[in-house]
Amino acid sequence: MSDENQILVPPSFLALYSDARGRLRESPDVVRTRYELCEDLASHLVGQAQTLYHVQAPSEAEILRRIHAGLGSAESGILASEATWIVCRLAELLVWPCPDLAAENGPH
Repeated sequence: MSDENQILVPPSFLALYSDARGRLRESPDVVRTRYELCEDLASHLVGQAQTLYHVQAPSEAEILRRIHAGLGSAESGILASEATWIVCRLAELLVWPCPDLAAENGPH
């Protein structure tokens, strides 16, 4: 994604929208917009995850799985691959280990 926009989309997110040869399947603007949405959502969910941990305290992994399940619902407007990316980014922001979410991903 090499244009004048200063937002750098990380390779982990670019991979969601790239084919096997590394070419984007969507326009750079679409990918950047989706990235901004997903990054903002991950940042927004930090407080909610921390609250759940202190109130319900099931486990860090269980909280992340529940958030992933919610993001994976059809009503969320988030693709399954984006939901996984968001939860992995959320875990990174929280400095929590990210559980294996591959089994929970439905079709993309």
